[in-house]
Amino acid sequence: MKKRLSILEEFKQFILRGNVMDLAVGVIIGGAFNKIVTSLVNDVIMPFLSFIIGTDSLNSKFIALDGKTYGSLAEAGSAPLFKYGSFIATILDFLLMGFAIFLLVKVLNFINGRFKKEKPIEAPPAETRECPYCFSGVNARAVVCPFCTSKIGASGA
Repeated sequence: MKKRLSILEEFKQFILRGNVMDLAVGVIIGGAFNKIVTSLVNDVIMPFLSFIIGTDSLNSKFIALDGKTYGSLAEAGSAPLFKYGSFIATILDFLLMGFAIFLLVKVLNFINGRFKKEKPIEAPPAETRECPYCFSGVNARAVVCPFCTSKIGASGA
């Protein structure tokens, strides 16, 4: 019985980790987002393209591979078909989903940039030289070594 409790306890720890929960939320939101983009393609863009092309629905475009002519997908039944209209709709769905995700990431990056504190600009490190007396690293323009207080002059010893 202790093994079962330890396995359940391990599962609980695994499932409650931050990255697992973030992934779950991402998958759920991605599914909802997919529905929105699919609706955009099927209910807005495809009817517009169908109007331009002069057909009822782009999804209903096909070529029968058995050489016969069918008036609709329903008439074709189980005949082998090349459904190029459905393929075009799927490609548009993919492209719009990618573009929408691109815009979403762009907006999130913009928002993150607005609230991110700017790091102070650091001065480049000064050029150094070695003190001939104590062998410490000294600023190249120094005339006195800050470590041993020896006069080293502008050009070195």
